[in-house]
Formats: sequence, C-alpha cells, structure tokens
Amino acid sequence: MNGAELLVAALENEGVRRIFGVPGEENLAFVEALRRSSIELVVTRHEQAAAFMAATHGRLTGEAGVCLSTLGPGALNLTTGAAYALLGAMPMIMITGQKGILRSKQARFQMVDIVSTMTPLTKLARQIISPATIPSIVREAFRVAQQERPGPVHLELPEDIAAEQAPDLQPVPRHAIALPVAPSAALERAAEMILATERPLIMLGAAASRPRLAEALSDFVRRVQIPFFNTQMGKGAVSGGSGLYIGTAALSERDYVHDAIDRADLIISIGHDTVEKPPFLMGPAGPRVLHVGYLPATVEEVYFPHAELIGDVGPTLTLLAERLEGRLPHAGALLPLREEILAHIGDRADESRYPPTPQRIVHDVRQAIPEDGIVCLDNGMYKIWFARNYRTTVANTLLLDNALATMGAGLPSAMMAAMLNPGRRVLAVCGDGGFMMNAQELETAVRLKLNLVILILQDNAYGMIRWKQAADGFADFGLTFGNPDFVAYAGAYGLKGTRVDTADGLAPALEQAFAAGGVHLVTVPIDYSENMRVLVDELRAHASKTRPAIP
Repeated sequence: MNGAELLVAALENEGVRRIFGVPGEENLAFVEALRRSSIELVVTRHEQAAAFMAATHGRLTGEAGVCLSTLGPGALNLTTGAAYALLGAMPMIMITGQKGILRSKQARFQMVDIVSTMTPLTKLARQIISPATIPSIVREAFRVAQQERPGPVHLELPEDIAAEQAPDLQPVPRHAIALPVAPSAALERAAEMILATERPLIMLGAAASRPRLAEALSDFVRRVQIPFFNTQMGKGAVSGGSGLYIGTAALSERDYVHDAIDRADLIISIGHDTVEKPPFLMGPAGPRVLHVGYLPATVEEVYFPHAELIGDVGPTLTLLAERLEGRLPHAGALLPLREEILAHIGDRADESRYPPTPQRIVHDVRQAIPEDGIVCLDNGMYKIWFARNYRTTVANTLLLDNALATMGAGLPSAMMAAMLNPGRRVLAVCGDGGFMMNAQELETAVRLKLNLVILILQDNAYGMIRWKQAADGFADFGLTFGNPDFVAYAGAYGLKGTRVDTADGLAPALEQAFAAGGVHLVTVPIDYSENMRVLVDELRAHASKTRPAIP
C-alpha cells in the first residue's frame, strides 16, 4: 500500500462516498487508488464548483464533503469555496496535489505555497510529509472540520509521498463527541431574564439550521409560545407555517419585521453568527439580547449580547423550556403585529405584470415547490426577495449564502442537494450574472443524470449593485451586459430549455419541467423596478411613521 492508497482507506473509514474535483498529474496515484475504492470520483468542470458542492454536502449532512484539485492554479481555484465554507460554517475537506518534496525535477514550475494560502481560509491546513502520518492526520482533519464551529480543512499530498510505500497501518477509529450542555447556573440566569420580560422575541440565526436541530428548536418554540423571526440563513429552522412566525430579517433595519424587533424588550438570539449581514442593529436604546449558541458570541459593533447561554443547543433549549413552560403570561405580547407584517410582505404577490415582479416570481416558485422541496439561491437582488417572501416549512429547504455571499454557488449547491435528495424537487435560482460564473456545470449535471431545474432570472445586469448604485444617487453605469440565448445554450448541453413569455407562464413552466424529470432550464425576465418602490421608498416612508401602541 502506498501513501495515496492509505489516504483513500482513511477517507473510506470516515464514511466518504464521493469526492468532487478536477485531478491533475500530481494526483494520479490518488486517482488510481480511488478507482479501486468504494469512493465515487465526480469530475466537475471547474474546481470552484467542486468546492461549492463539497461545502453544501457538509451543510446538509453535517458530515464533511471532500473535494480535490491539483497544485497551483487548480488549488487556487478552491479558495473561494474555502471562504464560502469558512464563513458559512460548512464542514469540508480539500485535498490538493503538489510536486515532490524530497526532490524537485521541475524547479519552481507551477509552485505556489498553497498551505500558507489556505491557512487564513480554513480551520486547519497541513502538508502530508510522510505516509505514516496519514491515518492520524485524516482523523484530525475530519474532527476539526465537523466540530463546532464547522468549516473547511486543507490537506496537501505531494506526489512523491503519494507514491511512497506506506507502513502497515490501520485508519484511526471514529468516535462520537458529545457537546456539553449549558450549566444549571447559566440556565437559571437565562430563565430569570426571560421570565422578567414583557415583550419577548426569538431570533433564529445561521447555526439554528444545523442538521438534526429542527425538532428541538420547534419543540422549544411550541413550549414557550414566544413569537420568532429568523435571519436569512436561519430560514426553516422552525416551520415558517407556524402561527408564531413573524417574518424574516432580510434587511438590517426599517423593514416591517423590525416593527416587532424594535418593540421587543428581550431578543432570545438562538444560533446567530455575526458572519451574516446584521438582521438588526443593536444600540444603547435597543432591546436586551440573550445569546444562545454552541459557542460564545462574537462581539461586534452591532451585536453585543447582555447574557449568554452556551452549550449543545438542542438539549440546552430543552432544559430551558422546562424552566419556562407555562410561566410566561406575556409570551405572545408581540403577536398582534404578525398579521400586518406578513400582509405587507405578501403585497402584490399575484400581480399580473410582465416581466414579472420579484414578488410574483417568489409566489410562483412557492406554488411549484412542495414543503420538502429545496430551493438553492445564487447571489443577487432576488435573494432579498426570497428571504423576505418565501415561506419555509421544513429545515434547510431554502439554501442561501448570507455570509460570503458569493456569486456562482447556486447551481453547484443545487446539484449537491439533488444528489443527496433524489426523490425531492430541487430548484436552482440564479441571476443571469451568477449563473454564467459556473454555467459549465450544466454538463456535469447532465452527466450525473440529476433531476434538477434551473431558473434564470434575466435582467442583463449585475442587478443588486445596479440597484444600490441607483439608491445612492449614482449614474447608471458599468453594470449591464449581454446574454446568450439561454434556451439555445441549454440545448447545446443536451437539456431542454424553456423561455417564459407571459405573466402567468412561470408556474406552469416549472411544473412541466419537474414533471419531465432530468435537467431542465427555465429563463424569465424580471422587473426590478420594485426594488426602489418597496425596499427604498416604501420602507423609508414606513420608518418615518409613528407606530401605534400594541393592543
């Protein structure tokens, strides 16, 4: 057994079933070992897409996804995916090749110090310098990647170490790691703080969407009967269909959900991660905040909790609920605001305008996606509209990135979601700008025989920046472009494309695409004039009004 074979055996020991990537000559021994293993090599058309897919695997399962590249340029193409996983708290292992370290016959050709490059973008970055160290390094890599706070780990395997004869070693056994629960004294202090409040409100942040946490969170909310809102990445952590759901903070201030946030005297912040764009801005006159999380809060200018409850979130909330259930006479004090908030969010959702508005597009997508269907967003102006308007009823069914907020991740993340959930409807929603950044992965999706629909929202511009340019009073300059004929483009990859050309055409087009199976592309123009009307003019006028007292 050589070093590459020992590495593959260690990966099999960790339960790895797929590796995504683009191999190079420095990986050939590793590729050969994969060929004779139980692990599937999924070749992508760009390393960045491989990283997005591996990160999404980690996000949805809690088990680190694995991606592969060669040295130099291939490894550098993983860096955006590394940052995506680091900021988004997604467990991932990146394996890159390198020239031989015992001797170099090609001098400095293609040589970049990738370990140093990856160090600030990962939780751990190491070069493997001996086959004898592989079992322990791999076990440590997965442990570090998957423990709170999850994130990426980088391993570099030089080609001579990959080819070197390895000692007769067994992989290091996996073992369960139980997180501690918040101590009794902290639970008592948190309970007293909540019992003393008159207008409590729960906020569910990014870490509330960890796999397998939804049941404990939903049980806590049901038992305490306190209304809740969520951050963009916290959507679905508790069912959005609940009568206690009061909205999503897609903006940092002035939106309708901030009517409740601003009137709360205590916000119970569960799983908030300050990598997200702030869901609200703390200040000296604002509500008190109780931070509940796996790890202590990161104190920022706009987030400085007054108390913290740290430990395994699910069991901790169960113990907290035992101290609160039936003892909160003011639990629902903010609920009278709910109907008005949600009514404003749903305004004009079925307006028959063409091109359709963002509200209509979100409405029609929701009609075509069942409760357990998964929508994966790329990054663009539409993300704000989906975050505000799209109601989720199952955890991790609206995947968006409000941390790195990189373009180009929507299609690869949807491909991974489709691979993990072959029996569920999966939709990628991409702007024309973000889609073209990884459009080559259509070939990968077709080759993998995925059931996946891609919806392209076409405005021929980098729409979010163009909106902010207009909102800030700058001239309309430098942010428009042309596009291919997306239907013809889809056909070039051997998949069916549909162009929506009526106001009522989107929902039927999506339904037909899902019914047909396979990979299908749907393109629709979008009318972004609503950005200024709603998100600037309407919300500015709303913020200036004197708010009536809560009944």
